Amino acid sequence: MKKVIGILLVLVAFQASAQTNSELLKHYEAYYAQMKTQGDMQGVVNALTHLNILSPNQARLDTLAVLYMNGGKHMQALNTIGFDSNPNDSNMAVEVKAVSLKALNEPQRALVHFEELFKRAPNVMIAYEIADLKIQVNDIAGATVQIEYGIANSKPDEMRAYYDSQTPYQVPAKAAFLYLKGLAKYKLNQNDVDGAMVLLDEAIALAPNFNIALVSKKALEAIKNPPPPPIKKDN
Repeated sequence: MKKVIGILLVLVAFQASAQTNSELLKHYEAYYAQMKTQGDMQGVVNALTHLNILSPNQARLDTLAVLYMNGGKHMQALNTIGFDSNPNDSNMAVEVKAVSLKALNEPQRALVHFEELFKRAPNVMIAYEIADLKIQVNDIAGATVQIEYGIANSKPDEMRAYYDSQTPYQVPAKAAFLYLKGLAKYKLNQNDVDGAMVLLDEAIALAPNFNIALVSKKALEAIKNPPPPPIKKDN
């Protein structure tokens, strides 16, 4: 009899727990919907965190990681879904890992994920990211492959955004790749300043507002024509 009573108590407790869990899920689902309606991103993050604790769900984890990434919280984004490559990752998860690792100045690790994105759906914007990162890690041959792909496949209406000045600006994707080609050429052979400047001029011709290309050109001009040493005054 005691054994039967014990089993009944466990069943009652289990049912009560299930009801409580179900009620909490409904509460946080409603809370999540309300926070989205209000545009309260911290509230959305809190709701998703509770929902994932109550009922783990990979799609919600990916969404939570995207919210962290968009808020500039790249370490939190990676802590949510992990750092390593996983063939079962959604495209969203791969993008979060790529962008967040790049933001955390981990170019080699970011490359793994950008290359996975490119393998899944090749496009010029991902090619740009790969080329840029490969230049950073001194893989000029690999960068050149992506640069040539980008130049060949860039459409006139495709734009690449830059944030190196006080006012963000956009340039045609082809100009962006020509800029990278100039950087790659100089990094490969620092004696070929003229060759790199020709490519930068091509980029600037397509985008006269291309601030980072203009700055890079001035830096190369200073290397080519260094100022004369100061004249020593006689004591």
